[in-house]
Amino acid sequence: MVSLRRNLLRSAIFLLALSVPPAHAIPAFARKYGLRCSACHVAWPVLNDFGWRFKDNGYQLMNDRDAPIWQHPSYWPVTFRITPNWHLEKTNKVSVDVGGGVNNGQVGTTQHGFDLSGLDILTGGTLEKNISFLLTPSSDNTGAFHFESAWVRLDNLFHSPWLNFRFGKFELDNFISEKRTLTLSAVGGIYQLYHFVPPNDVNTFGQIGDNQLGLEWQGHSFNDRTRLSAALFSSNDGNVNLQNANAYSGFLHISEAFDLGGLGQQRVGAYYFIGQAPTYSLTSAGVPIPGSSLGNKSFNREGFWGDFFIYKFEVPVYFQHGSDNPHFAITPPGATSPPTPANVPLPPGARAPTWNGVFIEPRFVVNPQLVLFHRTEIVRMSQQALHGFFPSNLGDLNVYTLGYRWYPIMTSRVGFAFHNEYSRIMQRSAAPDSTDLTSSSIFVGFDFAF
Repeated sequence: MVSLRRNLLRSAIFLLALSVPPAHAIPAFARKYGLRCSACHVAWPVLNDFGWRFKDNGYQLMNDRDAPIWQHPSYWPVTFRITPNWHLEKTNKVSVDVGGGVNNGQVGTTQHGFDLSGLDILTGGTLEKNISFLLTPSSDNTGAFHFESAWVRLDNLFHSPWLNFRFGKFELDNFISEKRTLTLSAVGGIYQLYHFVPPNDVNTFGQIGDNQLGLEWQGHSFNDRTRLSAALFSSNDGNVNLQNANAYSGFLHISEAFDLGGLGQQRVGAYYFIGQAPTYSLTSAGVPIPGSSLGNKSFNREGFWGDFFIYKFEVPVYFQHGSDNPHFAITPPGATSPPTPANVPLPPGARAPTWNGVFIEPRFVVNPQLVLFHRTEIVRMSQQALHGFFPSNLGDLNVYTLGYRWYPIMTSRVGFAFHNEYSRIMQRSAAPDSTDLTSSSIFVGFDFAF
């Protein structure tokens, strides 16, 4: 159990450290077409209906300015985004060394000060009419770069909006996009449900919020009200060099929009994420051989969502049911952490860890320059990996986030927001002493893109 608490604490700290995702909002598109950012955004970076149609059409307005040959030679479709900030992070219980021992005490910790977010460099648009692209070199706040997005898309093949194919590293076709979230804090900056991993589970390959490497078909009606997509990608959680070779995952998504009187356009959808990931590798001198992963076991995530408008209110709602093979979540005898390799029998009582989660995220657009937001996320374990060994509520999550963004500047040249946010997360029975582990964040920053 001590090993389990350490794993949970390390996982919580890891999630907090990585929880501010890149967001894809490109003033370069506004410059290209002579539009304000508000033409495509409810509140930058959240898209409105026009913005979704523009995106689904391959960053095109379907006019003679779409192809690069008609652009002014001085036009350069690049945007830089960074957020100087002050933030405070607080955790109620952390293991500490006392009197020369190891992890035999616990304290609460608080840290605060001035900081930087990572840097996003976004370039996207069209290579030719009906050939679109997005490239996003992205760094953490130390300057270490990776490619957040890198894809090319063939749009409107045979003049049909139902035939669009994307290849490369891309965000899954999830209408409630984590890359366009309003939240930025260490706790609230991601949808925790998109990245939820059960206690003592090591299957990080089912994270809906992470960009993936693969191939996607996406189709939509002419008015974009009906949308369908299917993606096939490597089970590497978007990482390169085939670390988990020969394993694949798939994501299916469907949505439909409809008008509800004069309230605005409403949209509902459903999704299914299914895949396999390895549980062990061949070794050489005890070291895993890259690309030799074996023992694939399955996992799945499925659910439904809605995005509802009531005048100035937008209320996204999201539900997920998830399940992992027990090999991902059970530590074999004599080992310090899971998984149990597929060629090793599971202990009696082993079951698939299973959970249900939901979030609701009301937003109120006071005016085009001010938006208020709140989010409540709840995740409940419905089945632990070992019956009778773990507390039934181990790993349950409650997450609350609230804040506002004020936009003193929103033009075709730049987006600028004064961002204020508070967020708190509680994980049941996950502290070193088996009580609840809580963390909170306060975030104040200048979020700008140009």
